[in-house]
Amino acid sequence: MAASPAPGGAPTRVVIENCAVATVDAHDTEYASGHAVVAGNRIESVGPGAAPEGLTNVVRRVDGTGHLLTPGLVNTHHHFYQWLTRGLAQDANLFDWLVALYPTWSRIDEDMVYAAARGSLAMMVRGGVTTAMDHHYVFPRGAGDLLGAEIRAAREMGVRFSPTRGSMDRGKSAGGLPPDFAVETTEAALLATEEAIDTHHDAGFDSMLRVGVAPCSPFSVSTELLREAAALARRKGVRLHTHGSETVEEEQFCKELFGMGPTDYFESTGWLGEDVWMAHCVHMNDTDIEAFARTGTGVAHCPSSNARLAAGTARVPDMLKAGVPVGLGVDGTASNESGELHTELRNALLVHRLAGGEGALNVRQALRLGTHGGARVLGRADETGSLEPGKLADLVLWKLDGLGHSTIADPVAALVLGAAAPVTLSLINGKPVVEDGRLVTADEDTIARDARREARRLARIARRLG
Repeated sequence: MAASPAPGGAPTRVVIENCAVATVDAHDTEYASGHAVVAGNRIESVGPGAAPEGLTNVVRRVDGTGHLLTPGLVNTHHHFYQWLTRGLAQDANLFDWLVALYPTWSRIDEDMVYAAARGSLAMMVRGGVTTAMDHHYVFPRGAGDLLGAEIRAAREMGVRFSPTRGSMDRGKSAGGLPPDFAVETTEAALLATEEAIDTHHDAGFDSMLRVGVAPCSPFSVSTELLREAAALARRKGVRLHTHGSETVEEEQFCKELFGMGPTDYFESTGWLGEDVWMAHCVHMNDTDIEAFARTGTGVAHCPSSNARLAAGTARVPDMLKAGVPVGLGVDGTASNESGELHTELRNALLVHRLAGGEGALNVRQALRLGTHGGARVLGRADETGSLEPGKLADLVLWKLDGLGHSTIADPVAALVLGAAAPVTLSLINGKPVVEDGRLVTADEDTIARDARREARRLARIARRLG
């Protein structure tokens, strides 16, 4: 039941109590047994013990015994359309993988993107994501309203959404990676991006939809598009996103084409700043990390995708020590077939301990990356990412008394190190989107069936057109 206004205009309340609570606030405040009260779409109170006495308009009380309450997870990088091309190019590095898949991706249309977005969103939301992000940059001519399709999918599912209007204008004939028929002109990309902002962006505190500007990457975008896109974003007051320093090949590409490494190139085009975040950032030296810290540029860390494509291990512990904003990303499901973010908490910790030893990352740092860190990267840390009074009611109740977790005494360790924990309840904007491990805003079986149909249709078209 949603916490909607009661008669007379007072908000209704949802009370969750008797659970462990990890607030992920500035002090990492935790309660072994605590409560949270949601009033309308805001968190009204969080604290130890039972909820306050005398609350009015309480429409639901949840006994959280055996559970951990956390902020909802925040995904900072994704490509929803790739839900239709999972399991392909299984043994390729990034460049070979892109060359293998671009011809198929360039045949997507609106129905395919809608089905893929529903699949991507459903998988994340069922696993505790409350704020989703997507980077969509493939816009074949005549394919329909692709950005609108994923916005519609997120709205129907009730997900807080940060889509970015991506673009590519450097095709193969201009020294880029994608085929020429997969790219737009610079002017067309900029006009379409501005139209997307004007049509969809909501800057309000309670916003369910924030649009960003996101040229794809140095090897698929001209310098002119990067510069003009940054200017457009700042004129419109929206955030900027792209891929950066993902592979050794990208660094070589930038040095050969521009005479400098990726970070210096981005800075020369206006692409460092507190309103910018980049995906991956695997191959960064000390000077690069210092530049990101100095400018407040954020990083979307995608450990599973980086491993799947053998891109390397990002220096996230060093970034955190330097003060770089870092969140977690699923990345597209053609390079992270699980499509989940809550498993990235564990994967991030394991990857960095493997690279940097037992002190590289701990369970609470991993949880912070997936919650407050992601909110900070998306520019929404004042609104979500921690459990604090006045913030938006995006929160998740994880079941930890079952077989997979019941013998782990520390609930945060159980969530991060244990098996993927079931979600008993997830609220987004104060409204339930998951109950007892199942979506309540969409039918999972229908989503799976529709996505399978569109994946097969895409494969047929790609085979026919080559």
